[in-house]
Amino acid sequence: MSEAMTDAGTDPAAAGPAAAAPLGVGRAPTGVPAVDALLERLAETDHLTADGHLAVYEDVHRGLRAELTSLDARPAPASRPHDPRS
Repeated sequence: MSEAMTDAGTDPAAAGPAAAAPLGVGRAPTGVPAVDALLERLAETDHLTADGHLAVYEDVHRGLRAELTSLDARPAPASRPHDPRS
């Protein structure tokens, strides 16, 4: 008998992929609506089998990178001229 066999004598790989089950990982809001929306997309993986997770993770990663990149594109606040009297 193969070591991969269970006590019941069946091969777990022969049963196919396990059903999707929520991981129960909490997501705290960041206060940035665009980031929060992307992080909420991760909840979709709770209803997918593992082979469907990659597409969601890649999409969320792209979105988070775009949000970070947009921070560099925003103009910095105008600084006040230096007052030599201070």
